[in-house]
Amino acid sequence: ENGLVAYKDGSFLSRQSIQSHMGEDVLQEFINYCLTYIAKIRLPKKRGTFIEFRNGMINVSPVGRSCSQEERIEFYELDKKEGIREKFVNDLRREFAGKGLTFSIGGQISFDVFPEGWDKRYCLKHVEEDGLKTIHFFGDKTMPGGNDYEIFTDSRTIGHSVTSPEETMQLCEKLFLH
Repeated sequence: ENGLVAYKDGSFLSRQSIQSHMGEDVLQEFINYCLTYIAKIRLPKKRGTFIEFRNGMINVSPVGRSCSQEERIEFYELDKKEGIREKFVNDLRREFAGKGLTFSIGGQISFDVFPEGWDKRYCLKHVEEDGLKTIHFFGDKTMPGGNDYEIFTDSRTIGHSVTSPEETMQLCEKLFLH
């Protein structure tokens, strides 16, 4: 939850909610717009769960989160060629300009929507309070527009771009165990 729900030593610290931040009217307007947009695009396949409501963000998937691994790969390859998510996000940026929302394409089938400032950097305020001097971040979507970009480039972190859990482990071993 990017630090939006925070605990320290097992004790609850704080909670933020996209629902209370956006308000029900804007939230419904956004969800209805997304569902209408998804209904109008033609894809080889569509499955269920197109919008997933989370505490700190809304995840939007044009193909649907219920797709199989095969369908996920099929959509991802099509998206790389046709920019389906990029076009969708650009349309949302225009439609919801001034509403304080950030759009971040990540993974293979979806993008995240959250209030400005609620990206992965939000958690840094909690660890900074503990006086940590060095914070390493490992992510795979570290390019501009990727869901790791903001924290990867933040001056408070040392960012590492990785492509797999195995590469992350190798890099951690190299950095911290040798």
